[in-house]
Amino acid sequence: MTNRLTPVQWLICGIAAIGFAFDIYEILMLPLIVRPALLELTGAAPGSPPFQMWVGRLFFIPAFAGGVFGLIGGYLTDRLGRRRVLTYSILIYAVSAFASGFSTSIEMLLVLRCFVFIGVCVEFVAATAWLAELFTEPKRREKVLGYTQAFSSIGGILVATINGLCVAYATHLPAIGGFGFAIADPHAPWRYTLMSGVLPAIPLILIRPLLPESPAWEQKKAAGTLRRPSIAALFSPEFRRTTIVTTIMFAMAYGAAFGAIQQIQQIVPGLPEVRSMTQGLTPPRAGLVTQEVAANVTKVQEIGGLVGRVVLAFVAVIIVSRRKLIRLFQIPGLIVMPLTFAVAATTSLSWLYPAMFLAGFFTVAQFSFWGNYLPRVYPTYLRGTGESFAANIGGRLIGTSFAWLTATLAVTADRAYAPTKIAMVAAAVGFSVYLVGFIASFWLPEPSAETLPD
Repeated sequence: MTNRLTPVQWLICGIAAIGFAFDIYEILMLPLIVRPALLELTGAAPGSPPFQMWVGRLFFIPAFAGGVFGLIGGYLTDRLGRRRVLTYSILIYAVSAFASGFSTSIEMLLVLRCFVFIGVCVEFVAATAWLAELFTEPKRREKVLGYTQAFSSIGGILVATINGLCVAYATHLPAIGGFGFAIADPHAPWRYTLMSGVLPAIPLILIRPLLPESPAWEQKKAAGTLRRPSIAALFSPEFRRTTIVTTIMFAMAYGAAFGAIQQIQQIVPGLPEVRSMTQGLTPPRAGLVTQEVAANVTKVQEIGGLVGRVVLAFVAVIIVSRRKLIRLFQIPGLIVMPLTFAVAATTSLSWLYPAMFLAGFFTVAQFSFWGNYLPRVYPTYLRGTGESFAANIGGRLIGTSFAWLTATLAVTADRAYAPTKIAMVAAAVGFSVYLVGFIASFWLPEPSAETLPD
């Protein structure tokens, strides 16, 4: 192995990093904009059954669509090639993200968020398979996958920053309207935040088609030796245990993120410091203040996630056992999650910042773990399909349903108590999914070799 990457390899890593960053950018928009979007599009009061019902729908239905179509995308990745599927997936989520800023009803926003999730879910699977097969030397592959996925958290930090800027400068931006759309508030910050998702997709769409296809996939395709992928093959005796355990563990990691961490926008208004900040303000102004605080908390959480991903990338080449590696983040998380939401999130904004840093550190790092692990346990013809089943059926479909669970269990008629109840439910959900994930890790197969299965 040479010590230096070639210019083309650097370009590949850079484009992959941007792709990972803006996958998360698109996903993490929702927790930041869901409250103001629902207030404008439905008029329902936070904590009321209609409001919580739509929170659950906006979190779960797009994830469900992303899970189902993402699985199809993983299959197409194995059939049509990694690069082609990557390009189309980016195009889907870019156009949908921009159009969602023109939403005139909650139903329109829901449909467009479904298309955003479909694009994101397909992109992640195609990108990890592509990188793993382009960088075949084991230690370099681990580093490339680890450090490029770390940019996912940069996407989280960036969307929180952009949302904060939109809140601060929305009145100075061009009004949103035209094209036959009747917009109630043409300067709503949440609309600009959604539309910003189109910008990073432009260089990705222009450059990615020019980059090389996976040589492992291309050679097998050209030689006629590429076997046909099959979802049924994932449950053959050879892969059944791997498929089931990785799906469960991926689901639990996403359950912690969606069922707890991404509920912070709904929790922040109940903190004493935030109540003090908004006391005496008109509802629109109070809403902007809470959005700004929530964006700041999200930034800290995403910084924690970034540090966690970097630590994972570093220790992944040192710790041989994959079980030991994942437990390095699971065991502390069992303690951090309930303390973050049951104590810090109901007591003090000052406590919440470091607590959310730790919650992000231990939870988000696990997503990078799966990007490194899954390519090592499936052969070339089944790699995209296998990764997609764990990531999309487990993570996006089952895991994100915990957002719906939290929203449903947190229904209350007492609007003042609503943030506290959401925090307590999030604490219970966060602890529970961490516990299930830790128990499942005892059955996690260790990859048979550092090289990728052929």
